[in-house]
Amino acid sequence: MAGDVKHDYHLVNPSPWPAFGSFAVLIMMIGAVFAMKPDATLFGMSGFGGWMFGAGFIGLLYTMFAWWKDVVKEAEQGDHKPVVRIGLRYGMILFIASEVMFFVAWFWAFFNAALYPKIPLPNIMEFWDVIGGDAVWPPQGIETFDPWHLPFMNTLILLLSGTTVTWAHHAVQEGDRDGLKKGLWITVILGAIFSCVQAYEYMHAAFEFSGSIYGATFFMATGFHGFHVLVGTIFLAVCLGRVYKGHFTPDQHFGFEAAAWYWHFVDVVWSFLFFCIYIWGGA
Repeated sequence: MAGDVKHDYHLVNPSPWPAFGSFAVLIMMIGAVFAMKPDATLFGMSGFGGWMFGAGFIGLLYTMFAWWKDVVKEAEQGDHKPVVRIGLRYGMILFIASEVMFFVAWFWAFFNAALYPKIPLPNIMEFWDVIGGDAVWPPQGIETFDPWHLPFMNTLILLLSGTTVTWAHHAVQEGDRDGLKKGLWITVILGAIFSCVQAYEYMHAAFEFSGSIYGATFFMATGFHGFHVLVGTIFLAVCLGRVYKGHFTPDQHFGFEAAAWYWHFVDVVWSFLFFCIYIWGGA
């Protein structure tokens, strides 16, 4: 019959979210530019950059919420056939690969400064003073963290959370919803504890972001990782809410599977951060 679907692919309905999200990002970026120039005015008004940035950011958050809600609805309606789920898996793998390269940049910056702290920089002597022309690493005057105190505690927390999210993953594959709930609850709580410990660590840091390349690379690498932990915790918390709504079956649970992959990625990155920055780079 005319109109019958003769393939397993899901053709999405027209959606306003790509256009709405793009507009929200445009407003956010324009606001960010004006916020960096406090003297800028628009129609005689000053200080509007922050408001524009906030409005665009709220619009972007709403776009993500509404768009993902539509995707969840499609999954629960049975639109995500096996071939569609394969495409979703490829997309998540490529996204994690791009995140790996993002962190490679910060590791590169850290090792470049740590392994070659006295490379001549002609005509950039001011920057040379900042990165530490004394040929030692960490730069003189930098009091680093004891890696076997709070950093080691956070390492144990994340490694434990990796085991609990794996427990939850096996539970959903076996149809054990009680085990799925318990594993997710523990993982979300451990993720929140990690963020709190890292915030406490930052509050008691003996060095700042500015003033040396050590502080800049340390806070950029560990700070972006902390942001990823926060995102992953929210990701898993949303999955936990979906579990209580009856979502996820042994055959169809890619939303949770993607969150578990992301969390394992976060664990692996922290393992490298702990060894390279806290142990090796802080010695």
